[in-house]
Amino acid sequence: MHRYISLATLLLIFLVAGSAAAEPYFSPERTEPVENIRTTTLLTGLEHPWAMAWLPDGGLLITERTGRVRLLKEGELSTIPGAPEPLVYGQGGLLDIALHPDFEENRLVYFTLSTGTESANHTALARARYDGKRFVDAEVLFTASPAKSGGQHFGSRMAWLPDKTLVLSVGDGGNPPQRVDGMLAREQAQNPASHQGKLLHLKDDGSPAEPPAFAAQSAAPGLYTMGHRNIQGMAYDSLRGTLWVSEHAARTGDEINRIEPGRNYGWPKASWSKEYTLPMDVADHHSLPGMVDPVVVWKWRFAPSGLLVYTGDAFPSLKGNLIAGGLRSETIRFIELDGNGTVLGDRNLNMGHRVRDIRQGPDGLIYVLTDEDDGRLIRLEPR
Repeated sequence: MHRYISLATLLLIFLVAGSAAAEPYFSPERTEPVENIRTTTLLTGLEHPWAMAWLPDGGLLITERTGRVRLLKEGELSTIPGAPEPLVYGQGGLLDIALHPDFEENRLVYFTLSTGTESANHTALARARYDGKRFVDAEVLFTASPAKSGGQHFGSRMAWLPDKTLVLSVGDGGNPPQRVDGMLAREQAQNPASHQGKLLHLKDDGSPAEPPAFAAQSAAPGLYTMGHRNIQGMAYDSLRGTLWVSEHAARTGDEINRIEPGRNYGWPKASWSKEYTLPMDVADHHSLPGMVDPVVVWKWRFAPSGLLVYTGDAFPSLKGNLIAGGLRSETIRFIELDGNGTVLGDRNLNMGHRVRDIRQGPDGLIYVLTDEDDGRLIRLEPR
């Protein structure tokens, strides 16, 4: 029996061991349009709407970044008083909204918002009880640290997991030359002692969920994943038992990531993004050992916000697909996945408006909010 390995075998082992992970799916700027969908505008005149959530009685709650919560019920639009008061500054304000999984018993509604001052602000998680007419007992449960200045990159999406804990996104703090605690704000995404540029895993009272995804004593409380720039789309996938996020890069290089607790997603050390002000890449690498590569990359300026895993029956051909909204692109992308979550392709729906949020309604139809002074609520229906 030979006790040596041939040169060809050694070369094969080297190539397999050293080969890079599979590249992400690069979503083309021009692709086939999605067919058999029509759009119906249900509301206009919303002031920079950001998120929506359905009440069990069919009413629809809509947050406006300026601080209001609107209720659309039986065709009538009203304002619900008592919501937590945000710092309205730059990209900050009253942002995401979600009902507690046991809402019918406890009547609790959760919000994300920016708090503090223009020179020292935070992404925060708050909740209030909805008594049918107003929000009462509003309280801030969690505040990300450290404080940052400026009005950029609050992140601020949340998603409930099956165990009734929630995941909250916090942005990296801002673009250069923005600094936090003496370092460029974007570098906070690689600082495990900071909440910025992270996903956080929290109990429904705002305390860190157990067990911690990062065991190091220096890790910020609640740290779930790190290496993110500014996640503004998040959706739990009940079909595959996983969590998806869509996040802004700088100029091009926006991503969709599949979340694994305790992992590092690269920003700003590994990225497909380019600088806003210089003709150069943000990172020296697209991929690095020990960091998770994105599932989807837009090499053009998509600017994702709002993400949905479609599970309804109104659009049978879309079941199990990811549906991602684009702000700068003013489009929606329908991303086809196989049963394991591998991307098979994507199609496009031009909206002509900045898409801020996408949700599936109780009727199985798809609802869209547009981020404008004259914001809209649009319903996607089978043609």
